[in-house]
Amino acid sequence: MIQRHHLEILMALHEKGTLGEAASHLCLTQSALSHAMHKLEEQSGARLWSKQGRRLQLTQAGNYLLELGQQLLPRLQEADATLRAFGEGRRGRLRIGMECHPCYEWLLTVVQPYLRRWPDVDLDVIQKFRFNGLEALTQHRIDILITSDPVFSEALCHTPVFDYELMLVAASENPLAGGGTVTPDRLSQARLIHFPVARERLDVFTHFLSPAGLEPVHQQEVEAMEIMLQLVAANRGVCTLPDWLAERYRDSHPIATRRLGEEGVHKTLYLVYRQADASIDYLADFVGYGR
Repeated sequence: MIQRHHLEILMALHEKGTLGEAASHLCLTQSALSHAMHKLEEQSGARLWSKQGRRLQLTQAGNYLLELGQQLLPRLQEADATLRAFGEGRRGRLRIGMECHPCYEWLLTVVQPYLRRWPDVDLDVIQKFRFNGLEALTQHRIDILITSDPVFSEALCHTPVFDYELMLVAASENPLAGGGTVTPDRLSQARLIHFPVARERLDVFTHFLSPAGLEPVHQQEVEAMEIMLQLVAANRGVCTLPDWLAERYRDSHPIATRRLGEEGVHKTLYLVYRQADASIDYLADFVGYGR
């Protein structure tokens, strides 16, 4: 029986005091307003108000509905505004997944300006580095995947962010930091420190060691990149990082970088998202930060 406009009428009566002023506030005629409330009274069997001259006095049932309206209407009005914002692309939730640890370092460079630009968009970052990014996209568990190994599909858009080269990172006194080409067999003799992810997600294996049929003699998995760099700087092993990220740490750590092989290992960072979502304003704007 109770509909939203019943609560709005009682709120207007409470605020304006008279039937005429309430009707004018709601852009209704007095007869339409009276008819709506009279019908509710008939359906419920409860009187909602009584007249005292030009003014109306709410009954106990009327005051109950007024209190209900004071609680519900502000939330409904907020819901209206939120739905309009969703429809206009100003509000939503952007879930970003990553398949590589260095991706997070790039994300940090764009998050702050993006959040300032879209204050009504909730940003959620999925840092489960062992998940299947393509599956997460197709199952709508994430909205954007940051990856250097995209799987191309007609249902997905792939926006390149930038090209980079995977570099060997070693302590300055480490023999691999000196002269001579870093070949797969030389690297296989070193202690290779890498992130704890599946082997097929580590470019140093898929693009350098595995094609040569080689495996490092010693390996160590480290979750935190800062700890990894501290170990490398202390000459406890070597690691690989994108050139732009390794360069960032060269001034603060006694490390050197070397190219892997004669031609190097070259990659591209992509933002991958569903084709059906390409027109969502706040998603398209985030993709724009990557260009």
